[in-house]
Amino acid sequence: MLRNPERPDLSGQASPWVARFLRLVKPAGLVLDVAAGAGRHVRLLCERGFAVRAVDRNVAALRVFAGPRCEVVETDLETGTPWPLGDGYDGIVVTNYLCRPLLPAIARALAPGGVVIYETFAQGNERFGRPDNPDFLLRPGELLAAFANLTTVAFEQGKVESPRPAVIQRIAAVAGPLARLPSECGLERASADTGLDITQRQADARPVRASQTAGRGPTREPCLGTRRCAPGRPER
Repeated sequence: MLRNPERPDLSGQASPWVARFLRLVKPAGLVLDVAAGAGRHVRLLCERGFAVRAVDRNVAALRVFAGPRCEVVETDLETGTPWPLGDGYDGIVVTNYLCRPLLPAIARALAPGGVVIYETFAQGNERFGRPDNPDFLLRPGELLAAFANLTTVAFEQGKVESPRPAVIQRIAAVAGPLARLPSECGLERASADTGLDITQRQADARPVRASQTAGRGPTREPCLGTRRCAPGRPER
């Protein structure tokens, strides 16, 4: 299995995308943080009262969170063995991590009404820094296709400026019909909160530019590459 030895420079702060769409997850529900890294989202999940399962192949930085409300699991998800983490999750969070063979298992692991919140790097990011290997960059619209059996609440792809310039793709999707409108998650503030130049939002299956929803002025063309990706894993 090809692995990415590069570690992107991240702020250590929780992703605004994750923070926003956690509001869709059942209160006090069980949330899986896949490839949890140093625990930036584990901390947020614990603060919001969720039961947390934090998973990584190196859990040294996660042990501080272990306790009655947080289970820390050390496992390598890229060995090609069956999905070892069970199912019934009210939420699954994945950021800055891509292993394509796991995407179907992630969707299947959701409980009815469960929410997947996924955000990672996309083609075009090689123009700004790591990861720059096309094996670790999403193709345009790839998360939409990967979670097509779920109900997409929101989807974005394009260039961001914070915490550093990068090209990303992200989705929030529900296993079942929508229970709440996207506006209740603050979706109308997406451009201001995330700095995304181009967005494709799927609240009603029609792509919408950020300037049409947030009134932030003209948008620029998305910086997206065309090279094909293969399974892989960027470091968090």
